[in-house]
Amino acid sequence: MSQLYSFQTIQKIPAPVDKVWQFISSPFNLKIITPPSMGFEVNTDTPSDVMYAGLIIAYKVSPVLGIKMNWVTEITHIKEREYFVDEQRFGPYALWHHKHFIRQIDRGVEMVDIVHYKIPFGILGDVANALIVKYKLKEIFDYRFKKVEEIFGKY
Repeated sequence: MSQLYSFQTIQKIPAPVDKVWQFISSPFNLKIITPPSMGFEVNTDTPSDVMYAGLIIAYKVSPVLGIKMNWVTEITHIKEREYFVDEQRFGPYALWHHKHFIRQIDRGVEMVDIVHYKIPFGILGDVANALIVKYKLKEIFDYRFKKVEEIFGKY
């Protein structure tokens, strides 16, 4: 049985809560903040630009070696302008649970992401995480951090 992993990122953004929420809660903007090398595409016929609990979003993504994979997530919890949670329903992970929090701070917003994930394939998945996956996730979130700074400015 493979292990449960987690990581967290924190970013301060010099923008109002409403503007940050509008951006991060739109499924269409995920492609903007995902590295082009991931080949990320929203693949849902009619994804909503307004997030709600129960929203199912289908993607195509190429996380490793350019191999296209289907990834389906569900928005399971949401409190407008405060947080939302997306959980994988089908995709590359044995478990993916991603919490997105934003809160007003002096001169802007603090955005916190907390991800819990499991890799399939037991001990082989643990080895894959140690050698590849955790670094790939860091690369993805580092890219996102830079793109958010480009869009909203540096704090």
